[in-house]
Amino acid sequence: MTAHYDARETREQAAREAELFARLPEVLRSAMAAPAYAERLKGVDPAAVTSRAALAGLPVLRKSELPVLHKASAPFGGFVAAAPGSFARLFTSPGPIFEPEGRHADPWRGARALFAAGFRPDDIVLNTFSYHLTPGGFIFDASARALGCAVIPAGPGNTEQQFELIEAYRPVGYSGTPDFLKILLDAAASSGRDVSSIKRALVSGAAFPPSLQAEIKARGIDAYQAFGTADLGLIAFETEAREGMVVNEDLIMEIVKPGTGDPVAPGDVGEIVVTSLDPHHPWIRLALGDLTAALPGPSKCGRTNMRIKGWMGRADQTTKVKGMFVRPEQVAEIGKRHAALGRLRLVVTRQGETDAMTLKAEIAGASDSLREEIAGTLRAVTKLGGNVELVNPGALPNDGKVIADER
Repeated sequence: MTAHYDARETREQAAREAELFARLPEVLRSAMAAPAYAERLKGVDPAAVTSRAALAGLPVLRKSELPVLHKASAPFGGFVAAAPGSFARLFTSPGPIFEPEGRHADPWRGARALFAAGFRPDDIVLNTFSYHLTPGGFIFDASARALGCAVIPAGPGNTEQQFELIEAYRPVGYSGTPDFLKILLDAAASSGRDVSSIKRALVSGAAFPPSLQAEIKARGIDAYQAFGTADLGLIAFETEAREGMVVNEDLIMEIVKPGTGDPVAPGDVGEIVVTSLDPHHPWIRLALGDLTAALPGPSKCGRTNMRIKGWMGRADQTTKVKGMFVRPEQVAEIGKRHAALGRLRLVVTRQGETDAMTLKAEIAGASDSLREEIAGTLRAVTKLGGNVELVNPGALPNDGKVIADER
């Protein structure tokens, strides 16, 4: 087996940059065939955008803007010139944001991330990301099959049935959130089920703190992290060097000062902005709202692309809970549905090794029935369960914060 997915991973960074920026003008022309990009990039000469400095002069498109833009011009906000029927699958994520999947092989660019985590052709992979409406399950499914793996499309939950599949098929790999991997392992240990075939994992979609990393490793599973989004697929991934994450091929990543499109100084923490080079569905300077910092030099694993420290928090108040984005707009929607509520604050924490959230709501007359009603609305709006804490009017700070990530 080779140490790398292909020779592109180890080429000189200057050669990679030259190739990316040679392709960019044509991608910009494709993007500008869509009305929203044509308006945003009005006056831009694609032929002149052949460097990072030139790219930095283009406007940033914030992911937090997409729900409003998609609602105003369904389904893709005018940012996709191709007809929806030209894609393979059509998804939605909370917001809502609508995402198409391309018809070409490995449309989410995940095969090399799985390879870096030790997955190989003919491996059997238990994929526990959700296959329901959102793209998560299909991102890892398509990536594993592009690598030559067989996939068990398990999705999350229903551990008893998962144990039957694991004991029958003996998968060597796991893809899913780290939280659900722990749930599987704990449930197997308590019920005497055999999941010992699982030796490696690629996890994403939730925090993977050192304590949980150590626990998973102690149970005989070599787990690697990947950073991705429902819009772009796999953006960066961990390698055997265990020194940050390597940015994926065919993407241009910038790190900018939050709230701007201006690149930060080398090594400074900033917001991730990504430009993709798929002419069928390009993204031009999509600001993800996630923070990171670049690491100097190439990885010790031999991959030469840009390295980042990994996910370092949110540049805005949108946050990810159990692999799902929760947005300030969703908290506002809960307030609209319960007009008697005052200020709201969604507090995200960790309970054990699992994400948890509590909605704190000001109300003059608290009751158990109202608390249960609001909890139902919280689940309906965010697609996640959480606690509700009713507090007296004036108890929450008047600081404009509606989501507090305290993990």
